[in-house]
Amino acid sequence: MASDTDTERPDRRRRSSWFQWLPGSRLGRLIIALNLLGLAILVVGSLVLNEYRRGLIIARQDSLTTQGELIANIIDRAATVGEPVPSMDPQYASEILQMLSNPRSQRARLFDAHGAMVADSYMVGDRVEWKVLPAAHPPPDGNGFSLDLPGSRPAPPPEKAEQSSLAAEVARALKGEHQAGLRVGDDGQQVVSVSIPIQHVQAVLGVLTLEASDVDEIIGRERRALIPFILIAVGVNLVSSFLLNRLIARPVRRLARAADSVRLSRARAISLPDIAQRDDELGDLTRSLEDMTHVLSERMDAIESFAADVAHEIRNPLTSLRSAVETLDLVKDPAARDRLLRILQQDVQRLDRLVTDISNASRLDAELSRDSPRNMDLAHLLAEVAHLYQAIAKPQDIPVRYTPPQSLEPIRVSGREGPLGQVFRNLVDNARSFSPRGGEVRVSLVQARGQAVATVEDDGPGIPPENLETVFQRFYTSRPKGAAFGGNSGLGLSIARQITEAHGGVIRAENRLNPDGSVAGARFVISLPVAKP
Repeated sequence: MASDTDTERPDRRRRSSWFQWLPGSRLGRLIIALNLLGLAILVVGSLVLNEYRRGLIIARQDSLTTQGELIANIIDRAATVGEPVPSMDPQYASEILQMLSNPRSQRARLFDAHGAMVADSYMVGDRVEWKVLPAAHPPPDGNGFSLDLPGSRPAPPPEKAEQSSLAAEVARALKGEHQAGLRVGDDGQQVVSVSIPIQHVQAVLGVLTLEASDVDEIIGRERRALIPFILIAVGVNLVSSFLLNRLIARPVRRLARAADSVRLSRARAISLPDIAQRDDELGDLTRSLEDMTHVLSERMDAIESFAADVAHEIRNPLTSLRSAVETLDLVKDPAARDRLLRILQQDVQRLDRLVTDISNASRLDAELSRDSPRNMDLAHLLAEVAHLYQAIAKPQDIPVRYTPPQSLEPIRVSGREGPLGQVFRNLVDNARSFSPRGGEVRVSLVQARGQAVATVEDDGPGIPPENLETVFQRFYTSRPKGAAFGGNSGLGLSIARQITEAHGGVIRAENRLNPDGSVAGARFVISLPVAKP
């Protein structure tokens, strides 16, 4: 299961996404993109509204300029007196300014050739400024109420900054230049102002200044126009928060609850297929947790099955021991007592070998995980195993013969020397136990197609075809005639397969055939991948 998942993950990660260019993981890119989206909306809205505000002000300036040029031309034609040195009649020019209609939000001022104001539309039109009075509050003495009326306090000093900016604007216009821009008005608010020189041929007779005090209204409209962008940004943040909660927080809580269920033994494995199908890190985490818990569940099942098999296998020699011990006191014949003692000795040996193999099998996983694999010469390892059997061989023992590979180059595999040595010792012991007197066990090694192929052959009766796979099951025993009882625990071949598969290899059993088709013996073949240099 884990290997299938590992092979699928690269394909999932290769899928492209519209924000693949962002740094970090898929979930990290999603969070960055959602946060940037809300910020981008505000930035774009601000830029758009800045252009909108600038356009409104420019349009207001153009409108005032057109209107001012028209009024200046009328005053020039109607209020110019004197030849050859022309001048402006202030009384007549003021009457003309009074006759022309002027919007309430707009103020017109007329200056003579020396910069002195001769007319003001606020004064000509009897305009009265008004504002909402502040709330009434008790006076300090506590009697009655008082209002902060404009005349109840000292009048503020004149706005020198506004007067100086207006005077500078008029002075530049008296030089024959049209002036347009923003400045601070008498009431401290920004106004759009244009100053148009009143010219008669080349002579500047005065200056007409038009002010529009609706800049604050323009800014208010701008702020109101920004509200949709703010609402959209807030909506995007709310949606992104909801998505992050749905895509991250809720799946993590489900994973936590599933892990708690496994911890509390309510479930043997985590199974969340909807989250496991995702293509992000949570999907990878879920698949890894599912694989891990499934492997743990299989390991627990294997441990339970192993414990049941051990109990069954130990029960048989213990039953034989108990029967022999109970019978020993009742038997008086010396020959029969000797036979019972030999049975007791065989059962003790069987128990000792069984306990030893069970101990080795239980420590196998820990030893494989503790030792790191390294490149090793498999031919040298097989030569050492064969030499060990040859050194301790007794005259009645089955000899072991090793055939090295023809190539002088070492055949290297990545593995652990101790466990791999145990594999070949188990196979040799199994082959010797099945070989008849006068037979031999042959060990050989070749390299073919990137695999190191080792074989262990015997001259025994072979393996029934239906048992070529079951011989690798735990506690499987099938003794030939005349074989000593209790000489094998049935764990050797199972341990050999477990170690081989842990090294990425394959082990199989087959029968050797004579030319006439009869079985000549058994052969065990182990294939291990050759290590890269």
